[in-house]
Amino acid sequence: MTNIAFTHNGRPTVGVELELHLVDARTGDLVSAANDLLTELGRDHPDGEHPKAKHELFQSTVEIITGVCDTPEQARIDLQTTLAELTDVARPRGIKIVSSGTHPFAVARNQMVSPKQRYHDLIESMQWPARRLLICGMHVHVGVRDGERAITIINELQRHLPLFLALSSSSPYFEGEDSGLASARSKVFESLPTAGLPPQLADWVDFEAFMSTLIDSECIRSIREVWWDIRPHPDFGTVELRMCDATPTIREATALAGLAQTLVAWCDARIDAGDLPAPPREWTVRENRWLASRYGTDASLVVEGDDANVPRRRPVAELLAELLNELDDTATSLGTQGELAAVAEILHTGSGARRQRDLIGSGATLVDVVHHLADELAAELDADRPDR
Repeated sequence: MTNIAFTHNGRPTVGVELELHLVDARTGDLVSAANDLLTELGRDHPDGEHPKAKHELFQSTVEIITGVCDTPEQARIDLQTTLAELTDVARPRGIKIVSSGTHPFAVARNQMVSPKQRYHDLIESMQWPARRLLICGMHVHVGVRDGERAITIINELQRHLPLFLALSSSSPYFEGEDSGLASARSKVFESLPTAGLPPQLADWVDFEAFMSTLIDSECIRSIREVWWDIRPHPDFGTVELRMCDATPTIREATALAGLAQTLVAWCDARIDAGDLPAPPREWTVRENRWLASRYGTDASLVVEGDDANVPRRRPVAELLAELLNELDDTATSLGTQGELAAVAEILHTGSGARRQRDLIGSGATLVDVVHHLADELAAELDADRPDR
């Protein structure tokens, strides 16, 4: 069995990856412009590559990433700096930037695959499930001390995975159709063989055995090809939360990053105190993941009963309020109270999915939705750039 080294992190650092759509400023349709934009962005960097703006599967998408940050506020500034650079090279070309789990009406089969060989290999290996991955997500990395602790934290975080999915849900429309879901992206992505919920793992040795089985049998070539909703990232020394749709604003992205960082720190302290709750049952998490993808912030999730109580359903709003209250002391210690307040705000302003559906309900078209999404992201960016 392969031994997998886990990089030690002495504090709960945070990092964010956000995937973005490139759209025509007039028509709202996707534009395969990533090559040109990334080439221009990379001109003043070693090897011609911008360190924080990357290719994604299709040339109509770009991923921006932060460095290793101590706070969500640092991550917000980092994301906005790169987004500003991307916007500055996109605007003269008549291109807008959109952040959402799906583009409302673009068609996957019309998109050009990015030039990196690993994306062509993915298409060849996975075929139809990969060819339809016209989706954008947000990933959050939080530093932890060791692999054993990472597995324990991941087991607990699965309880809260549906809340992250509900709050980030921003993909009600896919290829011109109303999916009936708040997060169509989550259902599209889980069609990959190593995506979706992770298996329940007992410890780090169990994780090593799982990965060794897939790598030694040549089902995958590296750990990077396991795309669970939550996974350990041994090289970074992090727990990586991957279940979120790309949120329409940087504010929402960093709010959820703050929630992730606070939750991981809370779990870490509970492990030390010996009072971390027993992990949730896999079937409950699976049902709640479906309910969150279907109904978003309007979902009522299953709460497990014990020997004296039967399971019941409770609204996302109630569960989130209780979670934020539980995390209050940890948030005060970390300085993430502002991000947790912004998480609660999502329930009042409506998730990205709710805002898109409200537009359509008022008579807007899917093209109008795209322009609204672009304007929402641009307005937030321009508000922090008084020169514009």
